[in-house]
Amino acid sequence: MTTSNSNNEKDRMFSKQDIRRMCFRSLTGGFSVNWDRLVHKTFTFMIAPFLKKIYADDKEAYIQSLKRNMEFFNITPQFHSFMGGLTIAMEEQNAKNKNFDTSTINSVKAALMGPLSGIGDSVFPGTLRIIAAGIGISLAMQGNILGPILYALIYCIPSYYVRFAGGQLGYRLGVEFLDKVQQSGLMDKIMTAASILGCIVIGGMVSAMVATNFAISFGSGESVMTLQNALDSIIPGIAGAGITWLFYWLLGKKVSTVVLLLGTIVVCVLLTGLGIMA
Repeated sequence: MTTSNSNNEKDRMFSKQDIRRMCFRSLTGGFSVNWDRLVHKTFTFMIAPFLKKIYADDKEAYIQSLKRNMEFFNITPQFHSFMGGLTIAMEEQNAKNKNFDTSTINSVKAALMGPLSGIGDSVFPGTLRIIAAGIGISLAMQGNILGPILYALIYCIPSYYVRFAGGQLGYRLGVEFLDKVQQSGLMDKIMTAASILGCIVIGGMVSAMVATNFAISFGSGESVMTLQNALDSIIPGIAGAGITWLFYWLLGKKVSTVVLLLGTIVVCVLLTGLGIMA
């Protein structure tokens, strides 16, 4: 890896060319996914060469940095490199400042991945890909070779621009501003605001994606009501939210994700067979 000699980058360990290499490594983001920590391995693979150089003189610190970045991670693919650049900047400051709180690294990542994914998923697969596919399919149905070409260009050019520009932006922001915002207390406010936005996004996903249908009914005649209707009349989606929090609690108790998936299937089949759920 090279180090830039420009005055603006004299305090940085890595040049723009180095960060560009990281952005290329970010293209492996979807190569390894699991239901426990999702894309944590490919994220660590993306930044591992930088961590090795940052902690070149301290093998134990290098090992701890790898373990630290193997925690749960998931984000819209186009933002992988932004988070990678930001993480490299924080790890670099940790190596330079012995009083740096390493818990900040994962705290910042956890606070930002929810809001950024909410934005990224809406813009790229939720909007841009649909527009590109609509244009491409309409031309392809007419036998026009421009159909698949335009689809690739309309979707890929913005995606790759955000990926490569984001890596540079994340590293620059981390190096130039992280210390200042920590000292001023702004980081706590940013993390709080990002956490609130993340909770809103997750709440919307729970409401839209966690469906329940309790078939037990009570009352008679025109006043008969199912348990599901009763729960929804209190707070719409409260059953789904309760189940989500149950899973969250079980994960905190170190229950395996595989056990949760298989257990959910078994429980749902049993409750349906008993007429409790429909």
